[in-house]
Amino acid sequence: MNERRVFVTALALALGAAISLGLARFSYALLLPPMRAELGWSYFTAGAMNTVNAMGYLVGALLLPRALAKLDARTIFLAGGWGAALLLALHGVAGSVVRSDALLYALRGLTGVASAATFASGGLLAARLGQQPGAKPSLVLGLYYGGTGLGIVASSLIVPPLTWPVAWQGLALAALAATLAMGWGTRPLAAAPMAAAARGAGFSARDFAFGLAGYLMFGLGYIGYMTFIVTLLREQGASGATVVAFYILLGCGVIASSWLWAPLLQRYRGGQPLALLNALLAVATLLPVLSAHPLAVFASGALFGAVFLSLVASTTALVRHNLPPAAWPAGIAAFTSIFAAGQIVGPSLVGWVADGAGGLARGLAVSAGVLALG
Repeated sequence: MNERRVFVTALALALGAAISLGLARFSYALLLPPMRAELGWSYFTAGAMNTVNAMGYLVGALLLPRALAKLDARTIFLAGGWGAALLLALHGVAGSVVRSDALLYALRGLTGVASAATFASGGLLAARLGQQPGAKPSLVLGLYYGGTGLGIVASSLIVPPLTWPVAWQGLALAALAATLAMGWGTRPLAAAPMAAAARGAGFSARDFAFGLAGYLMFGLGYIGYMTFIVTLLREQGASGATVVAFYILLGCGVIASSWLWAPLLQRYRGGQPLALLNALLAVATLLPVLSAHPLAVFASGALFGAVFLSLVASTTALVRHNLPPAAWPAGIAAFTSIFAAGQIVGPSLVGWVADGAGGLARGLAVSAGVLALG
C-alpha cells in the first residue's frame, strides 16, 4: 500500500472516531440546553442520559471480542456507523413526536453500543493499517484519534442553527455521509475474522492499582465536563457565537492532542503522564467555574480538548511499557473497564450535585476535584 493510500485510509478510519464520539456522544452537550428547557428535565435526568450512553458503550466493548471471532473488524466498524446514523435520526422523533424519556434512554444506550463497535474496531483497524509498508504508526493513530475532534467541530456547526429535533436529524445525515466515506476508504483493510486472542499472563491489577484508581477518577471527572459545560456557559450568559467558537476550539485541541503529547507518553514508563494530564484536566474544568470571562472559557476549552483523549492513550502506553505483549489485552481490558465504570457514574453524580445548592458550578467543581484526586 503506497503512502498516499495509507493516508486516505487513515482519514476514512478517522471518520469512525468522528461518528462514535464526536457526533454520537459529545454533540449531546450542545443539544442539552434546549432539550432540558423544553422537556423539563432536572440536571440528574440530563446526566442520566449520558450515563445510559456510557453503559451502552461498556456493553458494546464487552461484546466486541465475541463479535470479532465471527466478523471482520471492518464489518463491525461499518455496522456501528450505520447503526449510529439510524439511532441519531430516531432521537429527534423520540423527543419531538413521541415525547418519551424512556425511549430516549433506550436510544442513548443503543447509540453507546454502536459507538463502541465503531470506535474499538476502528482502533484495531488503525493498528492493522500502521503495520502496512510505508505507513507511520504514530501518524495513523494521530489521525484516527483526531477524528473525534472532527466530529466535535462538525457538531458545533450543525447543531446551533437548528431546533434540537432537527439537529438530531442533521447529525444523523452527517453520520450517514461519513459511513459511506468510511466504506469506500477502508476497502484495503477487509480481512478474515480474527482468531480469539489467547489470555495474556503477567497482568496483576495490584501492580497497577494506582494507575487504575487514577483512570477511574478520569472517567468520573471528564464526562461531567463534556456533558454539562455548554449548559453552564449558557447559564452564565454566553452568546450562541461564543459557545460555537468554544466547542470548535475544543475540537481543534482534540485534533492536535495526539501529536502534542506523544513525546511525553514515549519518554515515561510510569504513571507520570496519567498524573500530569489529570491535573491539567482539573485546571481546565475549574476555569469556567471560577470565571465566566471569555479568556477563561476559551483557555478551558483549548486545554481540555488538547488533553483528554491523550489521557486515554497514556494508559495504553503504561500497559505497553510495563507488560509483555501477551499481557497487553488483559491490561488494556482492565483499564477500559475501570474507565467505563467511572464514565457511567460521572454524569448522574454531577447532575445530582447540580440539582442542589450551587447548581452546575458546584457540580463541575466536584468534577475538578475528582480529576485532581486522580
